[in-house]
Amino acid sequence: MAKEKTDNKSTNSYDASAITVLEGLEPVRKRPGMYIGTTGPDGLHHLITEIFDNSRDEAMGGFANDIEITLLPSNRVRVADNGRGIPIDVHKQTKVSALETIMTTLHAGGKFDHQSYKVSGGLHGVGASVVNALSVYCKVSVHKDGGIYMQEYARGKRKAAVKKVGSSKYHGTISVFEPDPEIFKEGVRFEWSRLVTHMRQQAYLVKGLRISVIDAREQVATFGQDDELFYVRDTGVEAPSYTFYFEGGLASLIRFSNQLLKPIHKNVFYIEKSGEGTETVEVALQYVDDVTSRILPFANNIYNPEGGTHVTGFKTALTRTLNNYAKNNNIAKNGDETFTGDDALEGLTAVISVKLAEIQFEGQTKAKLGSVEAQSAVNTIFGDAFATFLEENPDDARAIINKVILAMKARKAAKAAKESVLRKGALEGMTLPGKLADCQSSDPAESELFIVEGDSAGGTAKQGRDRRIQAILPLRGKILNIERARLDRMLTSEQIKNLVLALGTAIGDTFDISRLRYHKIILATDADVDGAHIRTLILTLLYRYFRPLIDSGHVYIAQPPLYKVKRGKEVLYFYSEEEKIKALGRDVSSNEEESDEDKERLLEAAGGERADDDKETENRQSKVSIQRYKGLGEMNADELWETTMDPARRILKKVEIEDAQEADKVFDMLMGDDVPARKSFIQSNAKLATLDI
Repeated sequence: MAKEKTDNKSTNSYDASAITVLEGLEPVRKRPGMYIGTTGPDGLHHLITEIFDNSRDEAMGGFANDIEITLLPSNRVRVADNGRGIPIDVHKQTKVSALETIMTTLHAGGKFDHQSYKVSGGLHGVGASVVNALSVYCKVSVHKDGGIYMQEYARGKRKAAVKKVGSSKYHGTISVFEPDPEIFKEGVRFEWSRLVTHMRQQAYLVKGLRISVIDAREQVATFGQDDELFYVRDTGVEAPSYTFYFEGGLASLIRFSNQLLKPIHKNVFYIEKSGEGTETVEVALQYVDDVTSRILPFANNIYNPEGGTHVTGFKTALTRTLNNYAKNNNIAKNGDETFTGDDALEGLTAVISVKLAEIQFEGQTKAKLGSVEAQSAVNTIFGDAFATFLEENPDDARAIINKVILAMKARKAAKAAKESVLRKGALEGMTLPGKLADCQSSDPAESELFIVEGDSAGGTAKQGRDRRIQAILPLRGKILNIERARLDRMLTSEQIKNLVLALGTAIGDTFDISRLRYHKIILATDADVDGAHIRTLILTLLYRYFRPLIDSGHVYIAQPPLYKVKRGKEVLYFYSEEEKIKALGRDVSSNEEESDEDKERLLEAAGGERADDDKETENRQSKVSIQRYKGLGEMNADELWETTMDPARRILKKVEIEDAQEADKVFDMLMGDDVPARKSFIQSNAKLATLDI
């Protein structure tokens, strides 16, 4: 038998022909996550940040003082600044305009030699070109030297060479871009509140910078098409807008952040000072009557949600300085009275901002600062200044130290209470509460924990569940509002202890997400005011003490139906009032007597037919009922399974935190002690509420 000859080169060989070279901006479109972190909402909004950062860097260098960001129709964004304007002359190396080089070439920019920019947020020269690559349309207009120069692009490629399109009395750069829906498959619509929050924050960070934001998406005119127009606000367009301008810097940001909280000392600490090298350190802080801490870190005005070396230096100096002050003033009488880092952080609101000529971030999204020199600079500059502040402001110092002492005592009490809870659970034979109906599976990846409201719903859920993968934990009534409660008091609550034991992660400084027993934690409460309140209390607990569970996507909210419509053996469920109204053609409650016309519409929605002469008698005799569910306990086990628990048919909403700072403020407002602020918030947002009448 002849042996068949095979060619393995195409599958097994690895030579030069196997190497793919991506040219221009192809790498960005091929792997967008490498440049913007994600192609979800965070990555979408990061596009605005990249363009804005270029304008803000002009302001940090003293070349601009006015930036305008406008949301346009067709999901376009327009950013205008009155800086120097991107250079438009021919670049010696690329042989094309510097504008085209910057917009179509990775690692091209004016931030490498520190001549054009001494300090900047961008350092790799990829920001503008990445936005261009991920946009289905992009246009840059440069007002410079009395002229207007323009170039358009599509998915990173130029449409034509840079050309002069008119004359101008302005100077600066206007960028318009439209995100590519092929890249951002989750949607390309920007969130107004997210933009406003970020730009307000940036205005605090750059003294004397005016930042305007305009939501012109509902306007007919597409302002970005007019090259001679510089600022949209000059057109007199009537649209939602904000203008931010602050001279107080970080101290003003601290006061804004603490406006709903009660400060425990009068003066806001503030320092801005340059170090021995090129670094500048700016820190502001104030303690409030609260049990959580809020630290906002920035590096070259880029927010670093994951912290970094500047935060490490700050925490070290803070703890050391407070311990030294307590010791020098005979407040700490023995070694057991030493404050820990957690003690020093309780109730603290702080903003840390460093500016470095040579800066290193971990990743293009700049979530974490990696520059080593930032740690020593913050440690030294902040530490010395804070020690002086305490000595010069004895009343403030006394209030701060008393706050930290209280935190230390609470920590020790919480540790004892926590050990007691865990020890008690172990003595009972297992660390699981008696009310928990656990699932059979020991694999967290497929296991689900339903937290339900009340024993009645708990009993129904236990009967209807898939015992292999679904566990049920009923909670009786409303749990403790933990927004102002310390850990020791929390653990006196039987329901909170049950939840802690069921999750398996422990709590506080021993929290370990790797020990989580269920990768889906599902809140299933009644569709009424009490149910919403209970859900909010549980979410507050999870946000304050189990935040990694939310960040990792483990927390969900069940969506049980509001109505059950039945005609004979046919059953249809409606999950909202709108669905029911749409099916009926008008609003008919379950307590009303439906007209024949309404029944006909309902029959069609439920799969029935409109009566004709032959079927008139039959259909008139058919019974149509509408049942309004007020709680999960009103359902039988089969109904609860097929509508709320069956993975193949149920609807779950994942709990996500898009803006941690805004979420923190909302929890403070809704669950805190400031009644007037809560009342104002509710009145302002009442129109967004879903009424259950």
